[in-house]
Amino acid sequence: MKVIVSGGGTGGHIFPAISIANAIRDRWEDAEILFVGAEDRMEMERVPAAGYRIIGLPVAGFDRKNLLKNIPVAFKLLRSMQKARKIIDDFKPDIAVGVGGYASGPILKAASAKGVPTLLQEQNSYAGVTNKLLAQKAAVICVAYEGMEKFFPKEKIVLTGNPCRQDLLISKENRQNGYAHFQLDPNKRTILMLGGSLGARTLNKSIVDAFTKLAADDVQVIWQSGRYYYKEMQQLQEAGKIPPNVKLFDFVNRMDYAYSVSDLVISRAGAGSISEFSLLGKAVVLVPSPNVAEDHQTKNAQALVSKEAAVMVSDVLAPALLFDVVLSLVHNETQLTNLSRNIAQLAQHDSANRIVDEIEKIVVV
Repeated sequence: MKVIVSGGGTGGHIFPAISIANAIRDRWEDAEILFVGAEDRMEMERVPAAGYRIIGLPVAGFDRKNLLKNIPVAFKLLRSMQKARKIIDDFKPDIAVGVGGYASGPILKAASAKGVPTLLQEQNSYAGVTNKLLAQKAAVICVAYEGMEKFFPKEKIVLTGNPCRQDLLISKENRQNGYAHFQLDPNKRTILMLGGSLGARTLNKSIVDAFTKLAADDVQVIWQSGRYYYKEMQQLQEAGKIPPNVKLFDFVNRMDYAYSVSDLVISRAGAGSISEFSLLGKAVVLVPSPNVAEDHQTKNAQALVSKEAAVMVSDVLAPALLFDVVLSLVHNETQLTNLSRNIAQLAQHDSANRIVDEIEKIVVV
């Protein structure tokens, strides 16, 4: 069987795509899997590291604020469509799977035009533009939230949840290894701050503004600044401005260790991250990014807050309030336990295999 998996741009799209590919290979050892991503985006590095071949398209996202900037984007889209058609002709897939992101539009459109069945995986509670455009021709649309029939044909929707990284495990061994790996004190409360793979300016500003509070508190922080901001934050470290109980990283590779040692997580409200927190039962403070289509991260966060499964601080209030909320919460064992229990009840287990079940129904192997 030949499968194209497409999507990317951020870790939130890439990690679920890799999880689906791994589940396909677990079921059919001889499956040929080809990823199609966006040139110069992080999937071009992450996918080969996971053991898969990838081809990049010269596609870019549309700028909704400055329409003039979209003139070169339109030319890139035309070139991407041409390249996508050639990929379909050369590879001859049995099915194409799209997980969202720039590249999935051209390649799934080209697949549909050639009669190749397509499956969409929509991670958010508010459907992305690309998936909404592709839905009409899709055979199945796998979703993580109820109520998605307001975006997609009801008869095509299957509730599967979001696939997560398969190497995440909270255990006593990982906790012990994590304290050593991050050079942490096992007797102190640990906060894990994640700005996504690329980083989040507001979260970084919030922690910088809270250095004095953090230095005076009996906590420790694992701080993933993101690659866009790491050099700037490193300069603060070299100047001796980062407290010793705050550990700075551009990207945390051992997330199994990080989750195992953390008592509380601070994060944007991307769907993939929320799925991980749910599966692992992690208490979390969400700061939705305002720089996303249709403000979908706020909708993701509100879905949890309504079930008392997370705390939300708006992006605009975060620099002033975030660490007041966090430092109060991390020392409140009852509230941490309630948040952990409530978010765990929302978990969708074995999502990657459930998506592969749908692939198997479409493609008779």
